[in-house]
Amino acid sequence: MTESLGLRERKKLRTRQTLVEAAVRLFERKGFDQVTVAEIAEAADVSTRTFFLHFQAKEDVLFANADVRVDLALQVVAERGAGEGHADVLARAMEHMIADSWDRDLSSGLAALRVRLAGSAPALQTRLLQRYVTAQTELARALHEAYPGELDPVTAAALVGAMVGAVSAAAVAALHRGDPPEDVRLAMSRALTLVKGRVTG
Repeated sequence: MTESLGLRERKKLRTRQTLVEAAVRLFERKGFDQVTVAEIAEAADVSTRTFFLHFQAKEDVLFANADVRVDLALQVVAERGAGEGHADVLARAMEHMIADSWDRDLSSGLAALRVRLAGSAPALQTRLLQRYVTAQTELARALHEAYPGELDPVTAAALVGAMVGAVSAAAVAALHRGDPPEDVRLAMSRALTLVKGRVTG
């Protein structure tokens, strides 16, 4: 039974990745607004129904790894060490998110494509903002709950906003400039170091 579930989960992940790759090819060739869900499904050799089992809309294909990244950060906060300060925990959570972004989105070119398409696709801009706000809210709530005696909800939100905002802004600026993936990663890490120094200073 366990082996069967494992095989089923691997097949599901393969299908999901195939959909992402098919969508990316179509978006790059035709532009975001010109591509339909049916075209993505056809290019991935699956049904439209299968597409919607994996994604709610075509915008979500470009954020396929975002939920995993947020979960990683939340896990770091949940598994913080005894006596570990909130700024250190939050910085470590961000380091995990940066590493995952490198592994999944930067090196594959997905991050650059997302930023490029967002400039001309209002629906994608809206989804980007929604996910950004949701991620910050979840992380701020987790940080406040982890340090209730030190942080009130507003302060926790401010700390998360400072670090997430700095890292995200650095990434977007570097991607807009056309920097290679490694330089984008370095820009994100430098932004995190800068903000952490100010938060703890």
